[in-house]
Amino acid sequence: MGVVNVTPDSFSDGGEWFEPEAAIGHGRELLAAGADLLDIGGESTRPGAERPSVEEELRRVLPVVRELASAGAVVSIDTMRAEVAGAALDAGASLVNDVSGGLADDDMAGVVADAGAPFVVMHWRGHSADMQSRAIYADVVTEVCAELLERLDALQDKGIRGENLVVDPGFGFAKTAAHNWSLLRRLDEVLALGHPVLVGTSRKTFLGRLGLAEGADPHPPTERDLATAVTSFHAARHGAWAVRVHDVASTMRALDVADALGGAR
Repeated sequence: MGVVNVTPDSFSDGGEWFEPEAAIGHGRELLAAGADLLDIGGESTRPGAERPSVEEELRRVLPVVRELASAGAVVSIDTMRAEVAGAALDAGASLVNDVSGGLADDDMAGVVADAGAPFVVMHWRGHSADMQSRAIYADVVTEVCAELLERLDALQDKGIRGENLVVDPGFGFAKTAAHNWSLLRRLDEVLALGHPVLVGTSRKTFLGRLGLAEGADPHPPTERDLATAVTSFHAARHGAWAVRVHDVASTMRALDVADALGGAR
């Protein structure tokens, strides 16, 4: 899953693809590099980010979704808003990736159920402005799995078919570095929930702190692609459904190694 951020303030690419023409061109580059689908989002979810208006989010994403879908790309819309999800599905998107798992907008489940679209349910404890204050767990893996199961049950009660639900443990969302590493080490427990699993570690801060002294500034996001590729390899070897990445080319090389060693892709 290649990431197309149509935002001015994303942590990884800081507005590089903010204009529709640039975002469309970047999407085509990711497809050429080997992406199976494109995740298009118009709202930054970095810690502390402010939310755009619904109108602004629609303005950002719809031209990009429409153009890339019409060109034959499988498009995922990355949004927490039912109105944006519905408009993107009408414009050609094939699935919805909601980092709130349907918690941020009560209408989301109905929109997805009516469309019969696949839905990515991420583990979420609150919006970016204050989510890190909620990174408190006795056992992060057990609690993340339990909270995901609760969401899966609730979404199916609202009409989304179980076979259309994909889970995402939410790396970096209300998680410390230690929590993220625990989730990666025990990824089998997330897979045991019985749904396809999306892994999104790409360029996250916990990867940027590897090998550095306590308190040192992390490596810049674009210098985290090797670590991202290693975690993608790990996810593939454990049977993840997809990995969500910014740099598709380096991850494709890691997945080729996983295939050669007998991993699933």
